[in-house]
Amino acid sequence: MDFCERRRGEVIRYMVETYGEDAVAQITTFGKMKAKAVVRDVGRALGMSFAETDRIAKLVPDDLKMTIKKALDMEPDLANLYRTDPQITRLLDTSMRLEGLSRHASTHAAGVVVSDKPMDEYLPLYKGKKGELVTQFDMKMVEKVGLVKFDFLGLKTMTLIQDTLDAIRHQGKEAPDLDNLALTDPDTYDLYTRGDTDGVFQVESSGMRQYLRQLKPSCFEDVIAMLALYRPGPLGSGMVDEFIKRKHGEVPVVYPLPMLEECLRDTYGVIVYQEQVMQIAQIVAKYTLGGADLLRRAMGKKNPEAMAKERSTFVKGAADNGIPREKADEIFDLMEKFAEYGFNKSHSAAYALISYFTAFLKVHYKVEFMAALLTSEMGNQDKVLKYVSTCGDMGIEVLQPSVNQSLRAFSAFEGKVIFGLGGIKNVGDEAIREIVEAREADGAYSSLLDLACRVNLRKVTKRVLESLIKGGACDCFGVTRAALLGSLDAVVARAQKRAKDKSSNQVSLLSMAPQLEAPATPGIGFDCPEQDTPEMEESEKLKFEKEALGFFLTSHPLRPYRKELERLRLLRLEDTRDLFPGSEIKCAVLVTSLKEVLTKSKGERMAFVGVEDLTGHGEVTFFPKAYAEARELLKSEQPLVLEARLDAKTDDGYNSDNDDGDEDAPREVKMLGGKVALLADACRGSDAPICVQIPSTHLGEEHILALRAILERHAGPVETEAQVVLDGYQCILRLGGRYAVQPGPALEQDLIRWSRSATAS
Repeated sequence: MDFCERRRGEVIRYMVETYGEDAVAQITTFGKMKAKAVVRDVGRALGMSFAETDRIAKLVPDDLKMTIKKALDMEPDLANLYRTDPQITRLLDTSMRLEGLSRHASTHAAGVVVSDKPMDEYLPLYKGKKGELVTQFDMKMVEKVGLVKFDFLGLKTMTLIQDTLDAIRHQGKEAPDLDNLALTDPDTYDLYTRGDTDGVFQVESSGMRQYLRQLKPSCFEDVIAMLALYRPGPLGSGMVDEFIKRKHGEVPVVYPLPMLEECLRDTYGVIVYQEQVMQIAQIVAKYTLGGADLLRRAMGKKNPEAMAKERSTFVKGAADNGIPREKADEIFDLMEKFAEYGFNKSHSAAYALISYFTAFLKVHYKVEFMAALLTSEMGNQDKVLKYVSTCGDMGIEVLQPSVNQSLRAFSAFEGKVIFGLGGIKNVGDEAIREIVEAREADGAYSSLLDLACRVNLRKVTKRVLESLIKGGACDCFGVTRAALLGSLDAVVARAQKRAKDKSSNQVSLLSMAPQLEAPATPGIGFDCPEQDTPEMEESEKLKFEKEALGFFLTSHPLRPYRKELERLRLLRLEDTRDLFPGSEIKCAVLVTSLKEVLTKSKGERMAFVGVEDLTGHGEVTFFPKAYAEARELLKSEQPLVLEARLDAKTDDGYNSDNDDGDEDAPREVKMLGGKVALLADACRGSDAPICVQIPSTHLGEEHILALRAILERHAGPVETEAQVVLDGYQCILRLGGRYAVQPGPALEQDLIRWSRSATAS
């Protein structure tokens, strides 16, 4: 049973109150000493430094079934250290002896057990960290001693739905009554058909999107069936393709017997569910419900003796029903084939309902839904980045965090999403509560000093304030982030002094005299040299922003290279979607995620790399040879030039058999990786001329001299051209060799500043 994550504890308390404190317990689970963890534990016990043990642990490949012995066979650097360094030899030998042992006990995420008499008469118990009763046996042993185990799962999608409804009401709108929602909304099924399913429960994967576009669900039964069919067994057997073809009339819908039409109509004659196997046994061979369940179980376990016995029973029952033996055998074979893949319909229907709710809310309350979705993934930077990008695809602006507007969660406001303070690293719930409560009590903060003075600095520490500044949450004070960071020590010192004076209960003679309140200084909060500090370099500002938020929100490291991308004739990811699979492409990207895996055949490292540019995002598969050459650059966090080939499986928003996909559906470019180089090196290495745009407003002597100074300041090997537009005519000027430049973001930033200052004058 799935519950809202926040309220799962209430359900367990209800169980305790209903059945008694001594009859309800949560179930223990034992954490094992796995390869990486055991190296770190043993290293600590041997007195080795954290840095040293961490270095060794990171050489162990990431794999659920990894062992230290396998790691030594697969990782040459680790094997070399094992052979040559006695300390590492001792570390790994000790680790191999301890590997696999139980390390600690913790509480199972879902398991709850209930007994008919005091629990300690069945098994030993212990008290958990919060005083809860926990079994000392794990879930398998709990069942062996005769107790019934229940799974009470916390499902964040249930929380997401509730948060969306709350946000709708907060906006002053009427929230839909999901308990009585008609499951016939055409716009919701259109969303499934487009595959626009970011954030929609159970249907986010690219494979599921592809099948949804092919299926074009038109009723709730289609959604139930798709969730049941999208598993390795049915996909591999061709059941899914058969189901889709039957729905669209490409293959005729046939039933083994006319009497089975009602049972199989919703799935177009395909046996999809376990319940259908049981129904067929009842209808054809007059099985009881209990007997039909035994048949289903025997088929699922492929027990030959039980199957032979059941076939005999089925054929005899069918004969009593007037059905010939040949037809009965044919139907039994059909049931046997599909029973292996059959899924429980009641489970699929429940999940389909949750999926439909999320799809409906995304269609009709998109801003509130996306705010709640971002909140639900607040601890996962990759997911937050993905959904911020999805907001852009949907035309929803995500505003940067602000101490004067943001709540802990992402919030909907006038058709936009405000970034939540909980999405900033190092800013905990206690600090956020202080900031929000003080703001709601006494109004917006006027300056950084005002903020520091009105909150408890033991909770909103200097480190918290630093993260807020780096994440852009203090931009509302109207001074640069460089100024705020530069003055932070002085601000905190003043705020601490005021707090100390306030709590000391000492009254000075001067303080007793009537005084006029000095007007608050906006920005930092008092006059100081840092007040007018110019903003730091864009690259450094974005580096700090990514440090605080986990990704780039207000700008992007590729933005300063926009002119360079044109000069180097690099494709945008958006443009590659019009190319055929197999096309060779060259584009500028930034790595957003990297997942290393080991090949099954040789155990070599390969990787799936998430990339983005200013127009979209994609996934690049690097096979072992290409990954070995590109690995260091892919982990460098620098803008890169990527040479790749479009994968035949590119998720382009259309299915290959049908051209009527929706252009607004979010699409991810899939590529096979080749060579990788630093974009900065590519800019320096290209001799293609750089072109400077000079509008008619910039032709005065002062502006031209300023431009000359910029070009001389960035002297380099690349020829410069100037484009002048005057009276409807365009003229290209080739500048002399003394104005050759070194292209890159620094030059681009200076040219942008020159352009803006010239326009202003």
